[in-house]
Amino acid sequence: MPALYLSHGAPPLADDALWPGQLAAWSAALPRPSAILMVSAHWEEAPLALGATTPVPLVYDFRGFPERYYRVRYAPPGAPELAASVRALLRSDDLPVRDVPDRGLDHGAYVPLVEMYPEADVPVLQVSLPTLDPERLMAVGRRLAPLRDEGVLIVGSGFFTHNLAALREDGVPGWSAEFDDWGRRALEGGDADALLDFAHASPAGALAHPRTEHFAPLFVALGAAEATGDLTAQRSVIDGFWMGLAKRSVQFG
Repeated sequence: MPALYLSHGAPPLADDALWPGQLAAWSAALPRPSAILMVSAHWEEAPLALGATTPVPLVYDFRGFPERYYRVRYAPPGAPELAASVRALLRSDDLPVRDVPDRGLDHGAYVPLVEMYPEADVPVLQVSLPTLDPERLMAVGRRLAPLRDEGVLIVGSGFFTHNLAALREDGVPGWSAEFDDWGRRALEGGDADALLDFAHASPAGALAHPRTEHFAPLFVALGAAEATGDLTAQRSVIDGFWMGLAKRSVQFG
């Protein structure tokens, strides 16, 4: 299976004229996964935590939206076998793992999955971001890479640029466009060193990601790709902007 980094949108993604169709077309072109492992920008917890492996309510981790967004339901099968594999691959003295059996999918996970797998018939496991350190997250991805041979779709879910406070007017801010262009070129060149040092190597990095949790999931996907030699076998499946933010989404392998 490939590994993915996708820009997940907010609950109103479902109302966009273009983006849901792009996500649906992407999943239709992929091999059918045996399970999906989601790493979302919206769950930071250390040590690394495994979410529910039985159906539990979604996490509506947003405020101020119309009521209909809180009525969305998505109940895929649990993935206890995948959870066992993740524990076996990750658990060690330097990377402990814990279970949070009542933690449901947050909007970084279910919002794109509703569009990509609307039948909710693929088992899903969400795991936390145990750190925002790019190198440590890449190491996590490397350890998870064997899951790809078992048909597991590894998905890092964030947003390629993310600074809501700096969105002042209509159109695409310069900092968002500049970072997106830099990131595209770094990905196309397989320049992992530049991506790891994005806070310093990129233009407008501090504006594009004043806090880095939405870029962090990329490094899990990068690690899973690097471990199998797929770092340069990548393509941007979705690009462009949504409310001024870059929605670049990338497939490795």
